[in-house]
Amino acid sequence: MSDSAQPQIDSEQLRSQIDGKLVRTVAAEPSRASKADYYQALSQIAREQLAQRWVETQNTDRANKARRVYYLSMEFLIGRAMNNALSALDLRDAAAQVFSGPGPSLGEVMECEPDAALGNGGLGRLAACFLDSMATLGLPSWGYGVRYEYGMFAQSIINGHQVEKPEAWLQDRSPWEFPRANKHYTVRFGGTAEHHGEWAEWHAADSVEAKAFDYVIPGHGTERISTLRLWKAAAPTEIDLGAFNTGDYQRAAEFKNRFENISWVLYPNDSTSAGRELRLRQEYFFVSASLQDILVRHLAENGTLENLTEKIAIHLNDTHPAIGVAELMRLLVDEHSMSWNDAWDQCRRIFSYTNHTLMPEALETWKVSLINRVLPRHLLIIYRINQEFLDEVVRLYPGDIDLMRRVSLIDDGGGHEKDKRVRMAHLCIVGSQRVNGVSQLHSDLMVQTIFADFARLYPERFHNKTNGVTPRRWLSQANPALSRLIDERLATKKWRLDLDLLQG
Repeated sequence: MSDSAQPQIDSEQLRSQIDGKLVRTVAAEPSRASKADYYQALSQIAREQLAQRWVETQNTDRANKARRVYYLSMEFLIGRAMNNALSALDLRDAAAQVFSGPGPSLGEVMECEPDAALGNGGLGRLAACFLDSMATLGLPSWGYGVRYEYGMFAQSIINGHQVEKPEAWLQDRSPWEFPRANKHYTVRFGGTAEHHGEWAEWHAADSVEAKAFDYVIPGHGTERISTLRLWKAAAPTEIDLGAFNTGDYQRAAEFKNRFENISWVLYPNDSTSAGRELRLRQEYFFVSASLQDILVRHLAENGTLENLTEKIAIHLNDTHPAIGVAELMRLLVDEHSMSWNDAWDQCRRIFSYTNHTLMPEALETWKVSLINRVLPRHLLIIYRINQEFLDEVVRLYPGDIDLMRRVSLIDDGGGHEKDKRVRMAHLCIVGSQRVNGVSQLHSDLMVQTIFADFARLYPERFHNKTNGVTPRRWLSQANPALSRLIDERLATKKWRLDLDLLQG
């Protein structure tokens, strides 16, 4: 399967490496090692090989000044990493032999790994599948999201009742993540925005640091590695030292928690105003850090932003990262002194958007008053984008007031100022060059129903995309015996990469 020049490791060599890791890294005697000890040792071996591939991939992309795909998503349901890593490194059969005798089985060792609490459903699974596919296809690609410390919840049944507790998947640290101490960005909130011609000066009320942690996503049948970069929120300083020194320990801790709660939990409860604000802060936090990171990488390799559209493509997985359209405009205009028209021309050729729902009531919107309080500069940008877009609609369909009302980025709330809302899906469509659903049927219905007006305005933007390699990779891992039978029948292993071969 692999095109690697790296020699294959047989079961005896792997056993020797595992024993060495148990002693030198885990500090455990091999004859008395637990399942968790074995998991740590085996994961360290896989981690080292994946790290080598990651470095080679990044060196190649930098040398080629590659065009990269950046996939922004609030969720990545990547599952357990061990099985995927062993398969990509062609180590699974050797590992199964190592653990075939007395002691734990390979399955029992892999069960020691907690599921990464980074996603909850189809949206996160699709994101993980696309990272798999891009790595396998050899596309230079990065995923960006939030490093949640807790998932939705861990469930226990006690006396016949469901009991929920925090899903603390990182409590024993993950062997699959690589902290990037030198990669951190400041993300600002609140305050006021002061216009100076085309650009504005944002006087933020507070800020938080975004710290990077990388997960390597291996391709299959290739040496290439994609990167999933996740952001952890960190307070500007660890504690309010003044409060601590006066004995106000609760306020000293609240200072840290107020900033760091952004990356605590996947999907905070949004039934309260505080929960809704936290959710908006989460979305902007990871989008801002990601876009800052993308521009820093681009400038390091190219030295100019004039060729941005030739080198980057940013995909918005559902509407959670939609604020990225306004944030890229802010960065280009306010931080990098690009003219509004040039920045908007670049923006509309950089973004693309996947829609996940056909229900109008499920499309994300935010109260104008909330965005104004949390992201005042971005609201001004959204209003200007909307005005220029509606001017375009008037030129195409003069006098069609109902059409303008339906497609406007701002829902006027029936004329009530307090009920005005920003329609994030509309922002995605207006700011993107391509829009797709999650299946051919979904994509077809999307242009017939919720986005029919936009499909009339921009028919060339709507199309379909479906993810690829993951179902066949899953088959090869879930049923090795069936996979071997298919290999023998087809006289090739390439069906894992080419679905049409299964017709044979």
